[in-house]
This record gives sequence, C-alpha cells and structure tokens, in this order.
Amino acid sequence: MDLQNTNMSDEAKVQLNHTKTLRLHTGNLVNRSRMKKKCPGSPSEELRDCIQATLSDWFSTTKPSSTDLQDTLVCFIPEATDAIKPEEREEVKVSVKLFLCESGQSAIRDAVEMACQMLAVSQLDSVIIAPPGPLEGGSQTLAHLQPAWEELEALVRSQQIAAIGTSDLDKDLLEQLYNWAQVKPSSNQVNLASCCVMPPDLTAFAKEFDIQLLTHNDPKELMSAATFQEAVREGAPNLSVTDWRLEWVLRYSIIVKSRGIIKSKGYLVSARRASP
Repeated sequence: MDLQNTNMSDEAKVQLNHTKTLRLHTGNLVNRSRMKKKCPGSPSEELRDCIQATLSDWFSTTKPSSTDLQDTLVCFIPEATDAIKPEEREEVKVSVKLFLCESGQSAIRDAVEMACQMLAVSQLDSVIIAPPGPLEGGSQTLAHLQPAWEELEALVRSQQIAAIGTSDLDKDLLEQLYNWAQVKPSSNQVNLASCCVMPPDLTAFAKEFDIQLLTHNDPKELMSAATFQEAVREGAPNLSVTDWRLEWVLRYSIIVKSRGIIKSKGYLVSARRASP
C-alpha cells in the first residue's frame, strides 16, 4: 500500500462519501509500469490489482474539491490514458468484452459511451456481451439474453458499435438467438476451461452462419462483491465500502490490424452506492 495514499485528503473522503456512482479507467496496462511488474494469475486478479492501483494513483495525484461535489466520480490517470488519434483510427481495431454484474439495459449504453469517450472514438469495432448469470440453479435462456441484445442492436443501429457477439452459448441457444435477433451475432466465445475441444455441433452451426468462435478463460463471475470492496478499501483506505455494488466491467483491447499486436488494453469499471 502506498504511504502517501494512507493520508488521503479530507476532500477526497468527502467526495467519495458523497458520490453515488464511481467509475474507474485503468488506462493502458501495456504501458503502466506499476501493473507490468505484476503477473496476475487470472482475469479476476488482474482486475482486482487494476482497481486498487487506479484508486491509489488517483488519490495520490488528484486533489478533488469538496466544494464541487459530484454524484458521479470518474477516477483515471490522464497520463496513463491512451486515446486513439484520429489519423490512426483506421489502422486499429477496438474490441470490447462487457461483463454485466446486474441486469439493466442502461448499463450497456453507459459502458459503451464511456469507452468511446475515454478512447476518443465514435464507434467500437466489436462488443461481446457477458450478461449476469441466471438465478441459482437456473440455466441461461433466450428470454434472459433478449433485453441486453436489444440494447446492443440499438447501439449498432446508432453506429456506436459495428459488430456484436456472445459468450458461452451452446449450439441450441446460439441458434435461438440467431433466429430471433435482427442484428445477428458475429462471434461467440467458448470457455476452454469447461470445454477442451469445440463441440462439433457448435462448430458446424458457426461455420454455416459465419459466426466466429473465439476462446476465453474468464470465470463465470469476474469479480465478487466482496473482492471488489476489498480492492476499493485497499486503494482508498479508511472508507466504508460495504454499500457499494459493482454494476459492470468493460475490458478493451486496441489491436494494430496490420501487425496483429495489442497496442493498448485496459478496464473501465462502474459501481453504484446501494440506496438506503
């Protein structure tokens, strides 16, 4: 823990205790020396380290004013934020995976708009959605996916997203979504931890309808409420965080098309204070 962060200003405490929505942008993890020194064992560990480090760095370099209290507080380090220059936009692809920690279509729009603003682009090239898991003991259904997909379709129509994809759908559910959707899924991620080989029926369906099958190693729950609160507590000591809940996490990669290398990657995170 940073020594300077343990002496977080009274103004910062007042601001954080007042705000209702907390948003973080980790900046480009490829360039952040503090994050490069660590080798997290999982996406969850990487996200936890990112939240803690971003809050710690923000409070040590930013002096928020307690006289101008904001309902939404956005924490980021301008020097670490790698916005895309207009002249290089055609040379890169912006790929996003959006993890919804709770239901709500407005979260999708909020996440996409924040990503476009932080990365200085008008459109994301691809967005893969990971909706919140079904209730305990339940299984994912088309009805469960439809609200989020309809919001993604609206963002495609408004040209804020070029292509949309899914995560962890089996062949039957992917087929149901494909047949129902107005904007068809362009990709589907498969977790190789639970499936060492792509299921033949899924592979055949994806090939027939030109759906790209990708692999990932993200856990079903990217971050628990307790882990999120622990990361915030470490990044902003002496604050009560028990009434904060994680809304969504957006992970982005900016890839140089001609070389296939990752130029930039990072996370956007949104949390909301629970209503009393």
